[in-house]
Formats: sequence, C-alpha cells, structure tokens
Amino acid sequence: MSKIKRAVSMYSLQDQYARKKMNLEEIFQYLNQLGAGLEFISDQMMKGTPEPSEETLREWDRLVEKYKPVLVCNDVFINTCLYKNRDLTDKEALDLLIKEIKLAHRLGFKMIRLVSNTRASIIEPALPVAMEYDVVMTLEIHAGMSFDDPLTQAYIEVMKKLNSPYVGLTVDTGIFCRRHPRVSSAFFKELGVKQEIIDYVDNIFASGTDPKHYFKEANEQGKPFPDDLKALIETKDEFEYALFCTGYEMSDFHILDEFLPYVKHIHGKIYEMTEEGVEYSIPFDELIAYLNEVGYEGYIATEYEGNRFALANEPIRDKENVTAHQEMLKRYIGE
Repeated sequence: MSKIKRAVSMYSLQDQYARKKMNLEEIFQYLNQLGAGLEFISDQMMKGTPEPSEETLREWDRLVEKYKPVLVCNDVFINTCLYKNRDLTDKEALDLLIKEIKLAHRLGFKMIRLVSNTRASIIEPALPVAMEYDVVMTLEIHAGMSFDDPLTQAYIEVMKKLNSPYVGLTVDTGIFCRRHPRVSSAFFKELGVKQEIIDYVDNIFASGTDPKHYFKEANEQGKPFPDDLKALIETKDEFEYALFCTGYEMSDFHILDEFLPYVKHIHGKIYEMTEEGVEYSIPFDELIAYLNEVGYEGYIATEYEGNRFALANEPIRDKENVTAHQEMLKRYIGE
C-alpha cells in the first residue's frame, strides 16, 4: 500500500474564507470530514502574522485542541516588495523569515513553504534558527519557475551545499501538466481572446512540450513570443493569455530523480476536476505511481487554483473541486 498521505492547502479555500462562507473552525471541521491534513497560510487566515496577538493564538490553540488537525505545513511569503522605492535588504528579509519560523513552531508546524522567489542568500543564516525550532524550510518548485529558473537554481545550490534535513523542496505538480487548463482558456475567451490563439497554445501541449520551452528561442532573441503567435495578438488580454500560458510546464516525472532526498512536500495542483473524477491537465495516476516507485512517503496537499478562472456570474466551485480531488487521491493511493 502507498505511504503517501493527504492534505489540503488553504489556498484552495481562500474564497470561502475571504467572503465569510467558512470561518477557521468550519474549515477545521471540513478537513476532518475529508480525513486530510492542514496546509495553512497564516498570512491569509491569521490576523497579525507573523506576530499575531495572544488572543488570536489562544483561539488557534482552542481549535487545534478541539479538532486535532494534522499540521502539515505553513506557507509563508517573504515579501521583498513591501516598499515602493526599494526591495527589502537581506537583513530585513532574514528577520522576517526568522519570525515566520518562530510562528510556525508556535502554531505546531514542523515545515514551512517558502514562495518561489525567496532569496537564497537568507537560507544559510536562517538555518540555526530552523534547527533550534525544529522547522524545515522548503522552497516551492512552481510551474513557470521550475528547476531551470535562476532563483530556483540559486536556492538548490545553497540546499546542496548545506545538505541539511532542515532545507528542502516543495514540488508543485503544475510542472507536470499534459494539457493547458481549459478553465483558463474559457476565462480568457470570455474576455475576448481569439480561438486561434487558444488553439495555438493547445497545439504546443499536443506536440509534447509546453509554452515556456516552446518560446525559449524567441526569448533568447529578446522577444516574448514566436513571430507567428505575436502576429495573432491584438489586445492586452490576448497578450496576458499568451504570457500566462508559460506558467504551466510539461516536465517528465524523472526530473525529480536528482532531488528526491530533498523533496519534503508536494502541492497537488488542480485547475479543474472533471465529471470522471480526474484532473483535466495533470495525470495524477501516473504521478502517484512514480512517487510510489521512488518511495515518497510525504503529503500531497490539494491546491485548487481554478478559483482565479471563475466565469462572470458563476460560483467558485472550490469545495467541490477539493472534495473530488481528495476522493481521487484516496483511489490512487489505495486508502
């Protein structure tokens, strides 16, 4: 039987929380119904982060004691763009990271996910604090900023140098797309993007590669897109569609082989669960077979990103997609 475990990222339920459809207690109840662990986003759901009030912490303690969730990971954002006129210094960014490590420990998490553009230069100075508070730091390997991205490569260089159990990776499965999400295409089509451009992107995936790599030659020439695609683009929305499509990658699963000792966590990205109970763009059955083969024993946390592509006057079907994805994971891991 598979040793992979299930969780849900609170990115998936941001609309429920922001529009007050669900409060934190109701979210805890929902996770218990799913039998899933919690990937929290304290910036999103905990007022005052990274230094919440004692009152806020007491309420967190009450919920944890009552519902006993499995606390898998806390997602943190070292936002270096807090000021209009400058980026944060390394010292300022490090100070923020240390506060996030301490908060994760206080909340009961033993892992944090660092957003993809976190500076590699602050990881080694933060390591003694991570070790003291028993919190693993993991950089998210996200589609559009995967293993060939310079910022990611800088982190990996530091990670390999330190070779510490407290420095690792969170892999986002958006790097394993086999088709462009059709919810994205439908959203941009409603904005007026031509079908010819949508077909162009779909044909790139059908050819066995992804737009990020297909556009590489043009990028090296200082152009955002190949000339034939550029000739089709007439509006800002069409430009954004063509730009956004580079955020879905078609990597082979074996791209992880080199990094398996460092993979601590996985985001089970979903854009659309179909009526057949599968994700439209990502072959999770094949992915989980690979993960079982290589002996991965961590969590896959459902991360629903189709929320950003809800059509006008249509509801965001976040809970429906999350529930369907969790049921699919149960099937594939043999629960």
